[in-house]
Amino acid sequence: MRIKWFLRVIIAVTIAAIHSTATAQIQLSPVATGLSSPVFVGHAGDASDRLFIVEQPGIIKVLQPGAAPTVFLDIQSRVLSGGERGLLGLAFHPLYSTNGRFFVFYTQNPDGALVVAEYLASPPGSNVAGTTERRILVIPHPGASNHNGGMLAFGGDGYLYIAVGDGGSANDPPNNAQNINTLLGKILRIDVNAPGVPYASPPNNPFAGPTAGLDEIYAFGMRNPWRFSFDRQTDQMWVGDVGQGAREEVDTPIISGGNYGWRVWEGALCREAALCGSGDFIAPLFDYAHSGGRCSLTGGYVYRGAQGVVQPGTYLYGDYCTGEIFAWNGSSQSVLLGSGLSISSFGEDELGELYVVDLGGTVSRIVSNAACQFTISPARLAFSRDGGTGMVAVTARAGCGWTAESNAPWITVTAGTPGTGDGTVRFSVAPYTGRPKNRNGTITIAGQTFSVRQSK
Repeated sequence: MRIKWFLRVIIAVTIAAIHSTATAQIQLSPVATGLSSPVFVGHAGDASDRLFIVEQPGIIKVLQPGAAPTVFLDIQSRVLSGGERGLLGLAFHPLYSTNGRFFVFYTQNPDGALVVAEYLASPPGSNVAGTTERRILVIPHPGASNHNGGMLAFGGDGYLYIAVGDGGSANDPPNNAQNINTLLGKILRIDVNAPGVPYASPPNNPFAGPTAGLDEIYAFGMRNPWRFSFDRQTDQMWVGDVGQGAREEVDTPIISGGNYGWRVWEGALCREAALCGSGDFIAPLFDYAHSGGRCSLTGGYVYRGAQGVVQPGTYLYGDYCTGEIFAWNGSSQSVLLGSGLSISSFGEDELGELYVVDLGGTVSRIVSNAACQFTISPARLAFSRDGGTGMVAVTARAGCGWTAESNAPWITVTAGTPGTGDGTVRFSVAPYTGRPKNRNGTITIAGQTFSVRQSK
C-alpha cells in the first residue's frame, strides 16, 4: 500500500480534475432547520430511526421521525466555541441499544484542550442523556485555535477512532503531524472497553508497547482530518484532510502506521523538496486544487443506501467554501450539486441514506432528483453590438437543484448558479468586436439550452 514519492505526484495529478455537470444529479430535502451552527449528524444504531445533531456551541439534539428536534445533551458550560472550536464530534457505542454509552469530542473551556469524554443515556432509548461526564482522553492544544480535528467513529473492530488536527497555525511550525511523540496531526485508535481504565491502546497499534512513538497513534501525517467515515459494507476508512493554500485531499485506505505526508506534502504538491523523496509517504486517493472558490474539503461517506440516490459504492463529499457536493466513482471526481450551503459535515442514517449539514442552520437528506423537471423562460434573447445584461427565470419544484454554465467566452453568468427550486440566472454579454455580421452563443441552464444572438 505504500507509494513512493514520484508515484505520488503522477497518481494524484492525473485524477485531480473535477468534472462539472450541467444538471444537478441530486437534490436536498430539509429535515431540520433553525439550528445553531450544526456540525454533524448521525444515528445511534439502535433501530430507533432517530437522528442526532451536534451543534457547535455545545448541544446535541435528537430528531425523532415526524417531530421537531429537542435537546438530548447540553454541555455548553464545558465547551469553548467559536471559529474551529466547539462541540465537534459524536459517536455511539456499538452496543448503545443496551449500554447507553456515547462519546463526544470538544474543545475545553477555557484553554481549548481537546477532550474526548463519555456520557450515558439511561435508559438507552431516552431522548435526554445524563450530564455526568467521564473523561477518556485530554490532548493539550496550546497556541493556535484552529486545526482541532473533531471526528469520532467506531470501526468494525470495535475500537474508537479519533481524528486530531496538527495544532493549528500555518505550515505546522512544530512539525506535529510528522512527530510520533505527539497526538496532534494523527488518527488515533483506542479501546474504550478495557476494564478498570478509561481506555487502553490496542496491542496491534503500530507504536504500542516498547516501539518508539505514542501507543494511541494509528496513522499520522494529517493536517486537519475534520471528517472521516467507514464504508458500512467494507469497513474501509475514508479521511477528508483539509489542505492549506493549494490542495484538498481524500485519503484511503488508512493503514496501521501509515504516513500521509503533511507537512512535507499537501495533496499532490511537494512542499519540502529536500524531504519529498526521503520518506515512505502514502499518496491520497485523489485531491483537488483551490480553483473556482474551492478551499476546504468536507469529508463524506460511501453511499450504501437502498434509495438509489447515486450508484452504490460512490463516495460523496463536499467543499465548505463553494457548497459543492462532489462524487468519486472510483476513477474521477464530478460535481453533483452546487448547494450554496456552508457544508460543515455529512452524515448517515441507519439505512445508509446520506445527509448534508449546513453550518448556517439546516440538516438535509440527499435524495435523487429523478422526479425534478425544469423550465426556463425566455429560451432566447438578442443583443446589439454594445452587449448588455439579461436574465432567465428557472421554474422547478422546491429542493430540485440546478446549475448554469456559459458555453461562450463572451457570455458571463453573473448570478444564479447554483440554484434550488425557482430562481433567476443573470448574465452579461460583452461588446461585439468581431468581423461577422452576428454571433451566436448558448448558456446551459438546468440542463436546457438558452440561446444568445448578438448582431454587429
